[in-house]
Amino acid sequence: MAKPEFVYVTYIRTTPERLWRALTAPEDTCRYWAETWQDCRWEQGAGWRLMIPDGRIGDAGEVLEIDPPRKLVLSWRNEFMSELRAAGPSRLTYLLEPQDDVVKLTVTHRAEGPDPALIEAVSDGWPGILASLKSLLETGEPLGFTSRWPEGH
Repeated sequence: MAKPEFVYVTYIRTTPERLWRALTAPEDTCRYWAETWQDCRWEQGAGWRLMIPDGRIGDAGEVLEIDPPRKLVLSWRNEFMSELRAAGPSRLTYLLEPQDDVVKLTVTHRAEGPDPALIEAVSDGWPGILASLKSLLETGEPLGFTSRWPEGH
């Protein structure tokens, strides 16, 4: 049986180095990813946490592969929603490929087990976050609906 998977491809007018920074630097992620930031040393084997604005850990895992500014692979497990935590671990891959004056960004989020709950949830979230990332890099401003942590979460 195939494992549940979400794949998203977008083209962003930027450099691979600037896109890499936007994907990893807290001062960038908090602007387009609902005020969250990533706590990580960004080296293979390092722990990784996505921090929620109120101090809770949203997701956590480990840096499995890192090749700046080309590829980043993280293990990923939801920590703040019991039904998603029960779905088990997943794997997130960012692939950055320069093409003329743009960077092709491919995001692949794959469940490690057969439970599709986390992949269904991130399939709703990733398109908005990645559109906001693109907007931030191309215009200097993220999309409004992704710039704040949702109330009640």
